[in-house]
Amino acid sequence: MRSNIVRKILVALIIIAPAVSYTGCKKQAKCGCGKDVISTLTNASVNVIFNDTHSILYFQPVGNLYAQYNFCNPSEIIPKLADVKSGDIMLVSGHVYWNCNYVSQASNSPQQSYFKIYDCDATDLTINLYGKK
Repeated sequence: MRSNIVRKILVALIIIAPAVSYTGCKKQAKCGCGKDVISTLTNASVNVIFNDTHSILYFQPVGNLYAQYNFCNPSEIIPKLADVKSGDIMLVSGHVYWNCNYVSQASNSPQQSYFKIYDCDATDLTINLYGKK
């Protein structure tokens, strides 16, 4: 009799435990500047790409042609580009977020893209002097 009650309790625990312990789906990071930070850059070597009017302004990590980082704060970045040419290697620090346009297009596309687009709130952007002062 007693073992029958213990057995029923164990069966009930086996059925109830997964339902109680389920924590749900993993929360997706919110896209856009100032939302959920997905990574942080610290003095990362990047190629800064821009045109004369700064209507094109982004960077790519050195050696990675499959990622583009748009600046969240271009008005703070443009003055730092006075002494550099487009394509120069610079060091950037800041917080990285998913780019909302990229997320929207990637979720609507049946094909997986290796090219990713991010937004970066750059806290520091300096010329890479290769160890020279």
